[in-house]
Amino acid sequence: MTDRRIPLALGGLGAGLALAWLTQGQGVIRDDPERYIAIPETLTMPLQVKVAYDDARILFRYRWPAERPHVYHDMLRYEGGQWVRYGASPVGSDPQGTYEDRLTMLVDDGRVPEFGRYGGYITVGDQARFFSDAAGPEEVANHPHLGQRLGQSDVRKHLPGTRLDMADWRSVVDEATLAAQREAGYFLDLWHWRAGRSNAVDYADDQWVGEHRHSDAGQGPYTTNWDADAGQPRWMFDPEATGRHALRWEQVQDPRVDFDERYYLAEAFAVPFDPTHGWQEDDVIPRRLLREGQGSRGDIRVTGEARWEDGHWQLTLERALDTGHPLDDKAFRHQGRYDLGFAVHRDATGSRWHYVSHPFSLGLGRAADIQAERFVGEPDWSQSWHEITLFYPGQVNWPLLIGEAHAGAPDIAEGVPVRPRHSERQLAHYGVEMEFNDAILLHWRLTLLAGLLLMLAALIALWPSFAPTSGHSTEGDAP
Repeated sequence: MTDRRIPLALGGLGAGLALAWLTQGQGVIRDDPERYIAIPETLTMPLQVKVAYDDARILFRYRWPAERPHVYHDMLRYEGGQWVRYGASPVGSDPQGTYEDRLTMLVDDGRVPEFGRYGGYITVGDQARFFSDAAGPEEVANHPHLGQRLGQSDVRKHLPGTRLDMADWRSVVDEATLAAQREAGYFLDLWHWRAGRSNAVDYADDQWVGEHRHSDAGQGPYTTNWDADAGQPRWMFDPEATGRHALRWEQVQDPRVDFDERYYLAEAFAVPFDPTHGWQEDDVIPRRLLREGQGSRGDIRVTGEARWEDGHWQLTLERALDTGHPLDDKAFRHQGRYDLGFAVHRDATGSRWHYVSHPFSLGLGRAADIQAERFVGEPDWSQSWHEITLFYPGQVNWPLLIGEAHAGAPDIAEGVPVRPRHSERQLAHYGVEMEFNDAILLHWRLTLLAGLLLMLAALIALWPSFAPTSGHSTEGDAP
C-alpha cells in the first residue's frame, strides 16, 4: 500500500507545484491597450488650490507638478505627401506627446446632493468611454437621444437622476424630465482648462454635466482645422505674420516650450491653406484652430500667465460670480457654500487617464474645507495653499459602487460620505484592482487549488506515519 501512495503523492505534489508556479510571481497588473488598460507609474499626485473673490468676480489659483509641459494637441504631420493625424485620444500616455495637459473642476451648489458626498464617481455610469466594457459606437450613435439627438457615439459623464437605471446607459429619462432637471439646477458646472486648446488664447472651456457632458451655449475657444473631403487642413500659419507656413515635427517633440512663441494656430495669424505650397516632410500644422470664446462658453478666462516652470504648472482662472446663464453655470454668492471636485491630466494622457479628487467644500464667507479670501481691488494671494491629493480612479463606476458587489453599498444608500472612510491611496489601489478583478479572482482560485493539492500530497506522503503499528510478536516464546 505504501508503494501505491508514492505515485499519488508525487502527482499531487507536482500538480500543486505547477499551479503554484503559474499563480505566483507572474502578476496580473500589466498594460493591455486592447482592453483600454494603462496604469500610471504613480497612483497619486498633489494639487494646490487658492480661491479669492470680490463683489463681482471669483478667481481660482492652481499649482501642480508635471515632469514637462504638454501644449501640443492633435497635430497634422506631413508624411509621404499626406497629412497624418497625431494625438487622437490615446490609451494612457500618447507616445509622441501630442496630447495636452488639462485641469478640470466640477462645481455644485448643493442641488446635486450625491456629488458633495461622493464626488466625480457619481458621473461615471454604465459602459463609459474607454472602459474595458465600453459601449459600441454604433449602438450609441443609434440611441434616440445620445446618438440621434446629440450626435454622440460614446457614453460620457452623466448624473444618476438622468437614467431610469444607472446600470443601463440606454435608459435616459424623457426630454421633459431632462429639461425640468436642468431648470431645477440638477447639473454640474464643469470648468475645463486645456493647455493646448484654450490656454494660449487666455480661455478655459465652459461646460456642464447632465445626461451627458455638454458644452455651454456659444462659441468655444477652438474649432477643428481639417477638410475631410480634401484630406488637408483648412488653415495654415500666415507667413507674413509669423514668418512660416507650418511648425516642424522636431519642435513639437522638443520638451522645452517657449510660451512667448506662436506654437499654436489662432485666427489672428491664420490664412486659408495653400495646397500648392512646397510642403516638406515633417511640416506640422495644428488640427485645432484657436479663437476667442463667446457667449456662455466663453465665461471663464485665464488671468495673468498660465505657465509651466521648474517642474510645475501654475494657473489662475477667473469668472463672474453670476454669469447670467443659470442653465449652464452655477452662480457664486457671498455666504454661499459649494462642492468642488478637481482633476488633472498630465504626461500626455487623455480621457479617463487622469487623477481626480475627493469632493471638497468651498465657503465664501462661511466655514468650509476651502476658504475663499475676499478682496478689494486685486487679490494679493497671501493666504496659504489648500493641499489636495489626487488619485488615479481606475475603472470604478457608480453602478458598481451602489451594487451588491461593493461591500460599502449599504453605507452609500445611507448617505455616508466617502472622504472620511477612504484615503486617496486606498481608492487608487481599489481602482487598479477593479481593472484586473477577473484576473485577480482567477489567480486566487488557482492559488487556493494549488494549496489544496499540496496539502493532499503531503497527507498522502505522511499517511504511513499515522498508521497503527502491530504489537511485539511472542510467537515461539516459552511460557
